[in-house]
Order: sequence, then structure tokens, then C-alpha cells
Amino acid sequence: MSTPGHDDPLSKERSHLAASRSALRAMREDVESLDITDVTANWVNAAVLEHQIEQRIKALADLSETPLFFGRLDYLHAPGAEQAEGGEGERFYVGRRHVHDADGDPMVIDWRAPVSQPFYRASKKDPHDVSLRRRFGYTGGDLTAYEDEHLLDPAEAATTSKLLQQEIERPRVGPMRDIVATIQPEQDEIVRAGLSGSVCVQGGPGTGKTAVGLHRVAYLLYAHRERLARTGTLVIGPNRSFLHYIEQVLPALGELTVRQATVDDLVAHVEVRGTDEAATAVIKGDARMAEILRRALYSHVTAPTEGVVVVRGSRRWRVPVYELEEIVRELLARDIRYGAAREALPQRVAHAVLVQMERAGEAPDDRVQNTVARNAAVKALVKSVWPQVDPAKLVLRLLADADFLAEHAEGILTEDEQKAVLWVKPARSVKSAKWSPADAVLIDETTDLLERTHSLGHVVLDEAQDLSPMQYRAVGRRCTTGSATVLGDLAQGTTPWATRSWAQALGHLGKGEAVVEELTAGFRVPTDVIAYASRLLPHIAPGLTPVASIRENPGFFDIRTAPGGAADVVAACRELLEREGSVGLIAADARVPELAAALGAAGIGHVGPGEETTRATRLTLVPASLAKGLEYDYVVLDEPQAVVDGEPDERTGLRRLYVALTRAVSGLVVTHTTGLPPQLG
Repeated sequence: MSTPGHDDPLSKERSHLAASRSALRAMREDVESLDITDVTANWVNAAVLEHQIEQRIKALADLSETPLFFGRLDYLHAPGAEQAEGGEGERFYVGRRHVHDADGDPMVIDWRAPVSQPFYRASKKDPHDVSLRRRFGYTGGDLTAYEDEHLLDPAEAATTSKLLQQEIERPRVGPMRDIVATIQPEQDEIVRAGLSGSVCVQGGPGTGKTAVGLHRVAYLLYAHRERLARTGTLVIGPNRSFLHYIEQVLPALGELTVRQATVDDLVAHVEVRGTDEAATAVIKGDARMAEILRRALYSHVTAPTEGVVVVRGSRRWRVPVYELEEIVRELLARDIRYGAAREALPQRVAHAVLVQMERAGEAPDDRVQNTVARNAAVKALVKSVWPQVDPAKLVLRLLADADFLAEHAEGILTEDEQKAVLWVKPARSVKSAKWSPADAVLIDETTDLLERTHSLGHVVLDEAQDLSPMQYRAVGRRCTTGSATVLGDLAQGTTPWATRSWAQALGHLGKGEAVVEELTAGFRVPTDVIAYASRLLPHIAPGLTPVASIRENPGFFDIRTAPGGAADVVAACRELLEREGSVGLIAADARVPELAAALGAAGIGHVGPGEETTRATRLTLVPASLAKGLEYDYVVLDEPQAVVDGEPDERTGLRRLYVALTRAVSGLVVTHTTGLPPQLG
């Protein structure tokens, strides 16, 4: 590794960094100076163009604390050219976005470009025609070191990059940052997988699966920008705190248009004010509910009992009942939504009338057919045979009317299961009902049975192991014609309905053909910490491969009895705050108020999950139920047994504990007054 004052190349690299920043500034100024006064036809075009320019200006922002480039590739030959003797190689600086000079020549190449791929994939065994790979070290935004790897030099042994290790282990404060400088070959393969196929990534704590998913979105937007601009992209996370934690990753890579949401956001057709018992939520989340909803919806369709007579002028046209029955049967047999079939019914009846008109020597056109379709007699027929249905009212009736539920759940739910989902005190109306999150998913399913849900081009689903089958179906509806990246860890499933296998989950999602990739190399969690947490795996996910930490720093790990209770926990927090980086205090939800009061009494400031930490306030107090997906340099885990006891069953409690144990990047202190769970040995 070369450092300031030791090597002249460092000065040259700093000069290139300064020139690149200047070029980026010039690119931004060029966009800011654009005059669109005479190039837009109307105010709508002007507004659209102004928005595009604003987005471009934001994408060209130079983040002073973020390195503009982090690597360099020296090719033996020009990429794409024949590797003939005497061929001239090229040099490329790899960074977060493309930067060019006034002549249009590249000064920094986007990490997603094909020419940048060898930065992540090249090795001594397969150098990809790269003679030199250079990594850069930064302090803040200042280039302070570089490290060279001569891939074609047989005398140079392959070694672990010190700069790479430092970047992986660098303390962090605030939201999640990108890993664009540290992507590993197995991660890069997933990131650059094609848009047409869906991918499922099973990854234990610290394997970088969330970062891989976000970088995959950024890559797909780079490689298929026009297509995804039309169809849209979506990142789905488990809760708002998690989404706030990751929300700066894509903007740091220059991507500003990706929507982020939770599953609850997607299905927010009604206001959720209630909760379900765990057993009830499991049944409502079962895929069998989809068939019950379908039966209940189509029970509204009835056979016509008499023909319909359409009067036009002095003529009367009659469509007999048997012909109407045939039309209804045909629509029921077709694979179209309830609402689409309802809209088609009056047109089919009108067509039957037009056939009679033509036989009588008339020459009706489409306008006549539309007029007949709007005829009062036809409207009355549609209303009685194929009535309109409100999704929320249908679900309300299923949950409130025992006879209606029994009729449509026959052979699907047992009597006990039916009793479990029925409301004890039925609501009188949609507005007065205390809908639960599971109820909202049922309403979303019914809404899709009526009208097809809009499909996006690509959806990333993180922490997927916690979804119910019905929630998977809700997400799958958003990417029926697109692809998905599914991220999760079966060992971290902390809901009573957590999935037991990716094959089942992908089937419910409608992506049974997805390729399942497993990440087992741990980049975040220290060796001692992940080894301790992995003691739980035989009890929570038998057969799952434990994460193997590749970090050279074993980390700080300590287990302490806390006879002083909250006072000892506060002391541990104070001790860790003396170190550099962020600190998380994770505790069972029920213990959070007591610990918050103790921190306040001790004069230690803290924030909640999703709130921004600062240099002055680096401690986050985290309820165990919200810890998933978050990470801190140091963690104090309070009372592990209380975390287990806070869940409906021991298996879920141990999984929650596994999550809490694996949030630390540099060190973990476990404090306990009562005994530790026996599964930890």
C-alpha cells in the first residue's frame, strides 16, 4: 500500500481526482444552463422536461464525502479489440457514475459498465486481460492511499487487499451506505444477472444481500433504462425504519426514481386499526384464502331467469334466456377478471341483438352496438346477473357472516379455522371495521380478482422470509409481467407464518422458475459474534449453512451478568460510546421504556430506529421487533431470554434473538440478569 509522501503516483492520482471533480462540476453546470424556452411545444412538455433536467442535476451532485472513483483498471489491450501483439491497452477509473471531460472522453467509468466488470471479477487465475488493478483509500473525500495488484505477474502472490478490508470494517454512523467499492465476485454475479429472470438470494447476517439487491436495481436501471422507465421499479422492505435506513444507497449511485414501500403500503385499500391473534393471522395469510375469496366473489354471478327485450324505435329485439345463459357461461369460463367480464357482458348481449338486426336486413355499426349496450333493459340484466362488488364489503361479509363464510370455505377451512377468522364482534360497515394488516391483504386479493393489478418491470423484495403466502401473492401481482429479486434468510423468519422453504415462497410469488443463490461469506459480522449466534441455527433452521466471517478483525465480544439491571446496561452503552462509530442498544420491546428512562437519567442521548444519528448522538435504542435489517458498529444486547419470551412461541423467539445477536459490525456486549437461553450453550 502506498501513502502520501512516499510515492509520486499518489500525486498524479490526486490530480486526476481533482480534474474529475472539475469535469463533473462542468457537466452539472452544462445541464443547469440549458434554456428550454424555445424547444417545448406546450406547458406540459415544458414541465416534463424541467423535471427531467432537475433529476439530471441531482444525479450529477458531487458528494464531497463520497469518493468519485475507487479503483483503476489497466488493460493489456483495448477492451473489445483483438488481442494482437503490439495492441495498445487502456486505463479506466472505476467509480459511482460516468464522468467525461469537455471533449467527451471518459475520466471515470460507471461501475455498472461492462468495461468495469473485471474490477470485481478479475483474479490471478482469470485476469480478464487486466494487467493492473489499483484500489484507492480515502479519508473523507481525500485520496490518501492506493494499493496495486499485478494480475499478470506470476512472481506476485495473491493477497487479501488491506484497503478492501478497511473499507468493509470502516465504522459507520447514519444510514446504510453503498458497497460499490467492495462487491465480491459471487455478489457481482447476482448484481449483473439479466432482467428477464428472477433471482432469490438466501444470505445469512452480514453477507450483503440487501446491498446486493439495491445494487442490482442500480445495475438494471443502467442496462435497461428505457424499458424500466416505462414499466417502473420498486423496492419492498419490512418496515419504514428499514426503508429510511437504506434510502440513500440508490441516490448515492445516481438513481433517484426507484420507489420504496412496505407490503402494508401496497395493500392500503382501507385504514388498518386492528390486530389479529397469531393463530388467526396465520389462517388469514394462508394461500387457501385466495380460493375462498374467489368462490365468494363469483357467487354473486347468477343465471338469467328470463330473456331481455331491447326496444329501438318501432322494433323490439329479444335475446332469449338460453342465449343469455350461454353468454354468461362463456364469460365465466374465460380467464379474465370479474370486472372485465362484467364490462364485456352488455357488449355480448348487444352483439346478439346486432346479429338479429343484420338478419332482418339492417346494417348496424359499432355505434349502434354501444347504444344497445347502454339500453336500460341490458343494464338491468347486468345488474341482476353480474352485479358490482366492493372488495372491502365482500371481505367484511366473509369475516362477519358465519353462514356466508361456511358456504365458501367448505372443504377448505375446518370449522375451528372458520371460527378463528370470524370477528367476535362483527363490524357494521367498512369504515367502522377495525381492519388488521392480514385483512388488508385479503381486500387486495379481492381487488385483483375484480381488476388486474398493474405490473412493474422489476421488484426487489427484502426480508422476504417473513411474508405470509397471501402477502407473497400481493407482491407477485406487482410483477406478473416483470421479474423479481427476492432477498432473505430463512433463519431470520420472525413471524408465526414465516416461510420454511424458498421453493414454497417463490411458488406463491408466481416465480417458481427463479434461481436460488446462497451467500455464505460474512463481510459485516465479526467472527466471534457470528460463531456465537450460529449456536442457534440447529434450533431455528436445521440444515442451513452457517455464515463464515471473512473479516480479519475478530471483533469485540463479551457476555456480562448485570446484577444492577438497567444501570449495568447503561454502563455498557457508555463504554462503547467511547469508541468510534454507531452504537445500538437492542432489547425486548417490553423493556424499551425502562431502558429509555435509564438512559435519560444518565444523561445519554439516544434516537429511535429510522431516526438519523449524529456525531453527538450515536446511540440508537432499538426494540427487538424492529432490529431486522439494521446494523451498528457496536451493539449492547439486553436480556436475551426476554427477547425470546417476547414472542408467541419459542422458535420465533429464538429467531428474533438470532437477528438481534447479528446486528453488530465491530463488537457485541450481551448483558443479562436472568439466565441465558439454554440453546446458546
